[in-house]
Amino acid sequence: MIELRPFASLGGENHGWLNAKHHFSFANYHDPARMHWGNLRVWNDDVIAPHTGFPPHPHRDMEIVTYVREGAITHQDSLGNKGRTEAGDVQVMSAGTGIRHSEYNMEDVETRIFQIWIIPTRTGEQPSWGTRPFPTGDRAGRFVTLASGYQEDTDALPIRTDARIVAAKLKAGETATYPLGRDRKAYLVPATGAVRIDDVTVNARDGAAISDVEAVTVTAIEDAEIVLVDAA
Repeated sequence: MIELRPFASLGGENHGWLNAKHHFSFANYHDPARMHWGNLRVWNDDVIAPHTGFPPHPHRDMEIVTYVREGAITHQDSLGNKGRTEAGDVQVMSAGTGIRHSEYNMEDVETRIFQIWIIPTRTGEQPSWGTRPFPTGDRAGRFVTLASGYQEDTDALPIRTDARIVAAKLKAGETATYPLGRDRKAYLVPATGAVRIDDVTVNARDGAAISDVEAVTVTAIEDAEIVLVDAA
């Protein structure tokens, strides 16, 4: 089953400094049919104006993954962590028992991110944060794991949940397959470009909620950058 969620159908609000679109119910946007997809709770498509950002605020008991599409995001938190994550790279914050953080676009250009929240399966642990580069060339023509709750994914950033976040870059006409399993759910968004899954066309920033399939096979209609969450 593939449920297409066109970008134009997403909720959201333009705050001036932040233009946010929500794939799931968030803030002032509420849709009982879009509360979550398995343990995937939030997928926000954020455009942040230069030299603005989210001031310090708290979180707990949530795995928060930021995929930077354009520009860069600068993180600072109550643990003393500070770091800058650039386009194509990923940061993970495990909120655990509680953490305060800020996320600012310190650049002279807009920063575009996907912010993904996944409900943890392990709670009561200390918070943590990490970031790492993922060279886009490594994703050419195939899915690469960026963040994972599974020990075998040693090259991925760790998250404390039964989920995996993967990404691929496909040239027009290329196909990549991700083995999912019928007991799992996938949520796929092209950061750029358009792709086809079976007979469904998914354009840039659309969402595709996928279930009851053994594998997700994606064919690029045009050059595309794809992010997928494999959720429980």
